[in-house]
Amino acid sequence: MAVAVINYDRCMGRWEPNARGRLERAALELYVERGFEQTTVAEIASRAGLTERTFFRHFADKREVLFGGAGALQELVVRNVAGAPESAAPIDAVAAALDAAGAVLQERGDFAQQRQTVIAANPELQERELIKLASLASAMADALRQRGVREPAASLAAEAGIAAFRISFEAWIKAHSQRDLPKLIRESLDQLKAVTAGSAA
Repeated sequence: MAVAVINYDRCMGRWEPNARGRLERAALELYVERGFEQTTVAEIASRAGLTERTFFRHFADKREVLFGGAGALQELVVRNVAGAPESAAPIDAVAAALDAAGAVLQERGDFAQQRQTVIAANPELQERELIKLASLASAMADALRQRGVREPAASLAAEAGIAAFRISFEAWIKAHSQRDLPKLIRESLDQLKAVTAGSAA
C-alpha cells in the first residue's frame, strides 16, 4: 500500500506543539513502508524532525503509537454507558457508548486505515488489539453493573456490543472509511437484536 511521505521542515523548532501528531504520522508511514518490526524509534524521530527523547516524552515505546489512545477511548465508552438514560436497556446503553466511540474513529479515518494495515500485518499487534477489545468489553460490563445491571446480562450486553463493533469496524475499513461508522454500528446492533428476538420467538 503506497503512502505519501510527508516531508517535514527540518528547521521547525523541536518545541513544536504538535510533536505528538508529527511523530504519530511519521511512525505510521514507516510502519506501512517498512513494517512495524523493521522500524526503529530513531527513524521515526528523524522523519518527524524531532529527537528520540521527544518521542519517549509522548510514547512509552513504538507500539504505543498504535495503542496510546486506548485509555481515552475506554473512558469515553464508560462515560457514555454511565450517562445513558436510566430507562435504557443494557444493550441500548452499550449502543450509545459505541456510537460515541465510532464518531471519534470516524474523525480519524486516515489514521484508523493506516493503523489497521499495520496491525493486520503483525500477529503480535493483532493479539494486542484483541486484548484492547477485551478490556473495552470488561470496562463496559463494569459500567453496566454500576447502573444496577446484574450478571450475566451486563457481560452479555458488553461482549455482544464489542462483537457488533468489531464487525462494523471491519466493514468500515474495507469501505476505506467511506461509510458512516456510527451508522454501521447501529445497524449491526439492530441486526443483533433482530436475531436474538427471532431465536426467542
